[in-house]
Amino acid sequence: MTWEVLSIIGTIAFAISGAIVAMEEEYDLLGVYILGIVTAFGGGAVRNLLIGVPVSALWEQGPLFLVALVSMTIVYLFPKQMLPPWKRWGNFFDALGLSAFAIQGALHAVNMGHPLSAVIVAAVLTGSGGGMIRDVLAGRKPLVLRAEIYAAWAILAGLAVGLKWAESPMELYVLLIVVAALRILSYTYGWKLPRRAVGEKAGEQ
Repeated sequence: MTWEVLSIIGTIAFAISGAIVAMEEEYDLLGVYILGIVTAFGGGAVRNLLIGVPVSALWEQGPLFLVALVSMTIVYLFPKQMLPPWKRWGNFFDALGLSAFAIQGALHAVNMGHPLSAVIVAAVLTGSGGGMIRDVLAGRKPLVLRAEIYAAWAILAGLAVGLKWAESPMELYVLLIVVAALRILSYTYGWKLPRRAVGEKAGEQ
């Protein structure tokens, strides 16, 4: 049951996140749907390739595709003037999707008997893979590759699941809230990882 709930939460959150980014970039209706679908399912597809799950498993998620389509349609039709700033909502749903899918990806790897390293990779790819593809298609620098802390929270989720710090449904839901909250705090207060630049950009810093 926990697996299904995390899948639904992650799908809705990332589908909405992708739709909002598409509308920010002034994509047409088809572009909104494509970007939303890629965001919601891209990370899981990449994860499946690397941990040995057939890519065809993606097409067995019919109900989740319907959930994603309904979520994107509601966001697209919702009166823009009745929504708070788009960027804030986009970041919120992105944080929720990151958390839900990172935990789901880690659980998937654990259930397949993979080692801790593979569990962490599965968490990062599932949590941030769709967002990376979304940002590339939208012509943006992927969040996961910036100094802003992003993938680190997916690593934390992978560690918590892989080391069995969170196993029961209640523990997993608490982890969901904690990881999402940390991501929200990191972009709200500008927490950053160390970085170094070379060449011309280094001289500008």
